[in-house]
Parts: sequence; C-alpha cells; structure tokens
Amino acid sequence: MASIHHTTMAPTKLELLTDWLPKQTWYVGDAETPELVKAGGFRLDDPEGTVGIEFMVVVDATVQEPVAYLVPMGYRGAALEGVPGEALIGTSEHGVLGTRWIYDGVHDPVVMAQLGALLRGEAMPQHQSESDTPDPTVTVHGTGPDDRLDVQVNRVLRQAEAAQGSSGQLVAGWTWPNGTTARGVLAAVAPR
Repeated sequence: MASIHHTTMAPTKLELLTDWLPKQTWYVGDAETPELVKAGGFRLDDPEGTVGIEFMVVVDATVQEPVAYLVPMGYRGAALEGVPGEALIGTSEHGVLGTRWIYDGVHDPVVMAQLGALLRGEAMPQHQSESDTPDPTVTVHGTGPDDRLDVQVNRVLRQAEAAQGSSGQLVAGWTWPNGTTARGVLAAVAPR
C-alpha cells in the first residue's frame, strides 16, 4: 500500500489547481482565480508502486453557490509521454520524493486502470491522508466496466446517491465550506 509522506510540496496541489482549473472546458465558475478548498477525496494504490493516485474533491468558494469539482491526479517521478499538454497540471517539489509531475488522472493510464479496477471490485479505496488505511466511505454500486464499457469521471459534482438499478457507480463524500457534508457519484461506467 502507498505511504503518505507528511511533508511539503511547493507549489502545493491547491496552488497548482488554482491556475489549472479555470482553463478546463468543464469549469463552471467565472473567476480567473478561484478560491479552492480541499473538500474530500481518496487514494488508490498503483500495483507497481510508481504512480501516486489521488482523487481530490475541491470546492470553489468564489461563486455564490459553491461548486465541487473532482480532480483525479497521477503523481509521477518523470514526465508522462504521449499525453496532451493540458494533461499536465504542473510540477511540484516534494519534500521527500523530489520533483513530481502531476497529471490530470483522466489522461494517465495507470490512474484510469486503477479506477476501472475499483469499479470492478479489484482495488480498495484508501484514506486520502493516512498510510495503509482503507476508506470505507467510498463505495461502489453495481459492477464495473468490461470490454464494452468505459469509465466516465464526473468533474462537476452534484449531491446524489447512486441511481437505482444503475451499474458501476463510484460514490463518495465531500464537505462544503459551511461544514455540511454531501455525497455524490464521482464516476460511472458508460457504453463505448
């Protein structure tokens, strides 16, 4: 299982996301510089132990009605080849591991493979900030993707439990800036 290093990152993940998020087509805010707050998330383990995998929920508090976004991230020790330029969220100096290339997880094959494994019941969600600690609040409803299905990541999160009768939905929670909690579908299987 992945080890969480309690150390510094410069720039921080939230600083990188503050610059990156408004450039995304799915960003619904109107601020060029959103006020992001870490609101939830979880981690997955890379079976090879080389890519850090985190699913972070951030809330933009600059809008009248705060908006929650899901940003899956892959942390790598070297640049990832063959991905579009916008896939790179940024680089950061990690206090233990050195330079880390942080990618939007939907463009990282290891991140997406592990998300598929989670939806098939072949991977276990891990606590976002504690080593070797499963996160039982992250749940999968139904069965995951097969050769005929893809995984769709919900970028803008809405409060809702899994739809009745739906197959392969990943549900997790986050906390709004006022302290109330919410749960919603973070990812789901979709036909190709």
